[in-house]
Amino acid sequence: MINKLHIKWLYISSFLFIALMAVCIANKAFWVLSIPFAVALILLYIYALDKLMLFIIFATPLAIEYKNPDFQIGFSLPTEPLMFGIMLLFFLRLLYEGKMDKKILKHPITIALIINLVWIFITCLTSTLPLVSFKFLLARLWFVTTFYFYGILLFKKFSNIRKMLWLSIIPLTGVIIYTIIMHAQNGFDEESAHWVMWPFYRDHTVYGAILALFFPAVVGLTFSKATSTISKIGSWCILGVFVVGLILSYTRAAWLGLSISLVVFILLLIKIRFRTILISVATIIVLFFSFKDQLFMKLEKNRQDSSNNLTEHVQSISNISSDASNLERFNRWSCAWRMFKDKPIVGFGPGTYMFKYAPYQFSYEKTIISTNNGDNGNAHSEYIGPLAESGILGSLSFIAIAICIIYTAVKLYMRLQNKDAKMLVMVFLLGLITYFAHGVLNNFLDQDKAAVPFWAFAAAIAAIDIYHSKTKEVIVEE
Repeated sequence: MINKLHIKWLYISSFLFIALMAVCIANKAFWVLSIPFAVALILLYIYALDKLMLFIIFATPLAIEYKNPDFQIGFSLPTEPLMFGIMLLFFLRLLYEGKMDKKILKHPITIALIINLVWIFITCLTSTLPLVSFKFLLARLWFVTTFYFYGILLFKKFSNIRKMLWLSIIPLTGVIIYTIIMHAQNGFDEESAHWVMWPFYRDHTVYGAILALFFPAVVGLTFSKATSTISKIGSWCILGVFVVGLILSYTRAAWLGLSISLVVFILLLIKIRFRTILISVATIIVLFFSFKDQLFMKLEKNRQDSSNNLTEHVQSISNISSDASNLERFNRWSCAWRMFKDKPIVGFGPGTYMFKYAPYQFSYEKTIISTNNGDNGNAHSEYIGPLAESGILGSLSFIAIAICIIYTAVKLYMRLQNKDAKMLVMVFLLGLITYFAHGVLNNFLDQDKAAVPFWAFAAAIAAIDIYHSKTKEVIVEE
């Protein structure tokens, strides 16, 4: 009797809904067609958040940037509106439950991240452009809540870690193929390499950074014993596409990041202790600042500009005398440093650099790509930019996140017994190393293309450390 009653109400409600749709369409109220999609989306948020997150991961490489000049807002569709909804759900759940998994809260990466977020919030309050800064914070929050905090919970199920990688790599491979085709139509020249990935990526720098970020994962999945034979064939094909894509990206910073990740890979294989690596890096930094004048004099002799010739293009990496791209970076960094000296504690406010650096440009440091209005991008560094925007603690707190991620991953890799988990930690670490190296020359964590995989990789390392580091041969799904 109860089942019959339920079926009866199902028929009645379906009939009423169809009738409502018909009336609205007849009156040209086409917005009603969005109701089924809205209902489906709400149900996903409530009952299948993991599926929604996996969809966002898949959609990120394919997302298109939308800008509304009237309201001065821009975001990626469909990813960032979906992440905004997940962020709201996160805070509502936090308010309702009043607690969070202590294992997540006590993790070193989480602690460093929370310190960074708290400081960004404080510098939003003191910002010279509060609206811009709070928009920056809001964007950072929807990336972090979705793919770090919820990401750790998503990766509590170990199989979701591999799903995340494949759901990122497959659409990204499609974007690479599209880019190569567009590039071929323009003769594979270096100039067209800057824009042929549009509309999926803004330019070749962020495109190259993401290819480098995922390259270790593609290699790891290709050689992993846990990958099936059919998947291995596909992996080899994808690896070939990635190699071609990286070469044709003409992104020198990406090539440099991959070279550094290769060095780290070798150090891990020969089991050099993390303390030794840290001391070596600190020594290199001290030596750099001790002999920087002699080094710059040597580099100024290199006058090889960017070129279609790959060998010459690589040589142009160290050209600080005539290469416009390199010189413009020095211009931006110099501006950031002067801004930092003016406001060393709280900076000008998160996200404000591009609006405030123009007066800090010196005429003799400007290049052919500099602008008098100072409206052409950010500080081109994940480490120097925060100095100008959030003061000394802004930069140090981001460096702390990087150190915690690297330290956790290295220690985890050394103690893990499960070979599959060990491989995954390795590829996440190497991928993030490429980005940390790339971050010296560019900053992309305000874009979903970079932020989603960056925080997802960090969450995967934390999740393996918290939930999957005790098992030996078989990862237990929870």
